[in-house]
Amino acid sequence: MFNRLPSQTQEFTNWNWSQIEPYYADLLARPLNDNTIEDWLADWTRLDNLISEARTRLWIGTTTNTADKENLERFHAYLKDIMEQVEPAEQQLKEKLLASGLGVPGMEISLRDMRAEADLFRTENVPLATEELKLNTEFDQIAGTQTVQWEGEEITLLQLRTVYQRTDRTVREKAWRLEIERRTADTPAINALWQEMLAVRRQMAANAGFSDYRAYMWQARKRFDYTPEDCTTFHDSVAEVVVPAATRIYERRRQHLGLDSLRPWDLLVDPFGKPPLHPFENVDELESRMEAIFHQLDPQLGTYFTTMRQENLLDLGNRKNKSPGGYQTDLRFVKRPFIFMNAVSTHEDVQTLIHEGGHAFHCFESGVLPYSQQLEITMEVAELASMSMEMLAAPYLTHDKGGFYTPAEAARARIEHLEEIITLWPYIAQVDAFQHWIYTHIDEAADPENCDEQWMALWKRFMPGIDYSGLETGLTARWRRQSHIFQDPFYYIDYGLAQIGALQVWENALQDQAQAVKQYRSALALGSTRTLPEIFKAAGATFAFDAATFGRLVGLIERTLAELEAQIE
Repeated sequence: MFNRLPSQTQEFTNWNWSQIEPYYADLLARPLNDNTIEDWLADWTRLDNLISEARTRLWIGTTTNTADKENLERFHAYLKDIMEQVEPAEQQLKEKLLASGLGVPGMEISLRDMRAEADLFRTENVPLATEELKLNTEFDQIAGTQTVQWEGEEITLLQLRTVYQRTDRTVREKAWRLEIERRTADTPAINALWQEMLAVRRQMAANAGFSDYRAYMWQARKRFDYTPEDCTTFHDSVAEVVVPAATRIYERRRQHLGLDSLRPWDLLVDPFGKPPLHPFENVDELESRMEAIFHQLDPQLGTYFTTMRQENLLDLGNRKNKSPGGYQTDLRFVKRPFIFMNAVSTHEDVQTLIHEGGHAFHCFESGVLPYSQQLEITMEVAELASMSMEMLAAPYLTHDKGGFYTPAEAARARIEHLEEIITLWPYIAQVDAFQHWIYTHIDEAADPENCDEQWMALWKRFMPGIDYSGLETGLTARWRRQSHIFQDPFYYIDYGLAQIGALQVWENALQDQAQAVKQYRSALALGSTRTLPEIFKAAGATFAFDAATFGRLVGLIERTLAELEAQIE
């Protein structure tokens, strides 16, 4: 009967549960043995991929146009009418497979993860998961409407980033205060949303028998290779090794700018008074130059990006009624990635597209695996793909390689990127430590004022060097705009851990670029068929986050920064 499933997701999106349910019933009723398991898994994969892609396409629509109420209603209806039925049906199939004791080569890790999911599943959490997704969408709706009037034009808050690169400090400060004023206007709505989210998450953990939401999410995120205590080691290592390095960067910036103290509106302007990098004029130029870079890096990776351009799998420009930020998501049925971002012609846009390109290449490379369960990669592995790509693409940013810059401009761009790695690690540690506190002190965290106090205390530990005196409202607005805290709890340290792996990939590339790219692609092709440390090893890295490892990598970055600064001078 599975040959009667639609060949296109657009048709399947209109199916109701009465049309879908017989396929689950068929899989559940079929005998499962050594002779049937491969066909059974293949049919389950086809059905699962259709459902996943239908949901993903509707969700994409909520981000590309936050004003499209019709699509938003369709998405919410799909969550309630389809996904709330799918979850229990999927649970039955998992239980059937696990009870059989059967497996196929390459499914060992998938079966381990499946056991964790099956143990975590509770019927009463299905509608709560739907409610959580709706609240996540509400966060996007709030953020998507945040615009300001600037120089006679209505612009998004993201578009103010170009103003922060201007050399006129008075103008930068005016823009920053305008942004904070606009964000603060939504504080009551954000606070109310926060309290609703915590209540839902508290109940989900309780329903599953966990003492706190952190323990629940550790299993949900399949974190078998490190513990909450290891995260504390990460925090301590960052505080010991990285925070001093970040403080040195901030101090150099302060001195170059000739300031008494570094304020939040001083972080994006060029410290030498040079005009901001302007890498492209429009989105088409961004795409074409990036395509050239990827082809220089590796012909196959370049071909993947060409395919994305040809098949309209990119939505890169910033506009009103578009969700902030950027992401890559998989369209599982057609085995294609989709990239979303908000380009406003800054170097950060270039970095974002390289980053999301790494995610997209992961989709292409792992797409050869036969079963959808083998594609359920953890976020640490996903971010290893994207952050390694940032490092591997760095040598190709110049015009002679098809890129965006002169050699001097490329040196500036690389300095910006490498400094951001060092300054971002402490912020990652802060966001992660903040979430550990929230979900082990959920009663206290339900009061946003307590969150403000904790956020500011962590800021003092991890982010010295930026003067927020008298700007406390702007500081507490930081956690309210951090989408991961609201929409993806405990998804942030993944960036920090992956960055450690990516820098080791870069270490290898400095010795042999072609071999490093080969190892990188081999790691991506593994999907979720290996453990986290094994995938790092395949990429040529060690999964570690001790102070010694941080020290070696920070040393490499600081030596490279000195070389690049000499090129500019």
